Amino acid sequence: DSGLALPKISLGLWQNFGDEADYEEIKDIIFTAFDRGITHFDLANNYGPAPGSAETNFGKILKDGLMPYRDELIISTKAGYEMWDGPYGGRSGTRKYLIASLDQSLKRMGLDYVDIFYHHCMTPETPLHETALCLSDIVRQGKSLYIGMSNYDGKTMHRMYHRCDDFNVPYVINQNRYNILDRTVEENGLKKQSEKKKKGIIAFSPLAQGRLSDKYKNGIPEGSRLYGREDYCKNIGLDEKQISVIARLSEFANERGETLSQLAIQWLLAKGVTSVLVGVRNKAQLLENLEALDKAPLTEKELEIIENIVK
Repeated sequence: DSGLALPKISLGLWQNFGDEADYEEIKDIIFTAFDRGITHFDLANNYGPAPGSAETNFGKILKDGLMPYRDELIISTKAGYEMWDGPYGGRSGTRKYLIASLDQSLKRMGLDYVDIFYHHCMTPETPLHETALCLSDIVRQGKSLYIGMSNYDGKTMHRMYHRCDDFNVPYVINQNRYNILDRTVEENGLKKQSEKKKKGIIAFSPLAQGRLSDKYKNGIPEGSRLYGREDYCKNIGLDEKQISVIARLSEFANERGETLSQLAIQWLLAKGVTSVLVGVRNKAQLLENLEALDKAPLTEKELEIIENIVK
């Protein structure tokens, strides 16, 4: 209910935009994204692999041609997870950590402010009162226009909502993992509380780390990010049953004349999320994701078909 508008698809710089990336390639991806209507670019202090390197690269890209369009951009960053050595750079929601981290992020990107600053994760050892008051001060210092919460569950989000309300914090959005295969936000009350409190949801990992793409319909392909990582695959639930589900979803998507990735994005939009936060390895993946917006919206009957496949 803030009035702030986000594009249906936003670009996340979690992976493939840090110190190991080809600078000219990622600059081309970001320029292409903006030219195609993506106005929201999402970062965090620890995005890398080297913490801070994604923000450093994005700052260079701003200088290389994007800065004249600053007032057309929504730039977000986060703090909460481990960032630097010592007693005050670990997982935290304290005033000292959050303000220090945002100051570092602004310096890396060459900005005076970000549009959205998120507390990146729940930190039970820090009172919500302290975190909310700090976020309030960050807004009043002009370092961020809006505030968000990331990786919160419904109960904690409900409590933080009231703390932020006490300090008149412009808390507008929640960022959480959400996709056809992962319904945690439906199960832990986050989605229900967000709708009740009229706060947005931006969904990251919409393709379930690539599983919701056609390349996994016949199993785990050699050279993919999950190949040879048996323990990790078991941990995220990628087994023969899930591969069968992915194959059936891919077949259904192809019947609709689209890729499974595009179907996964459409599913989230049909579920009422504010924006779908995609991560890409190359420009081709970006363009494929954007083409989801040109496909026919999912009907209620088609949503039921997807539910029956996933059961």
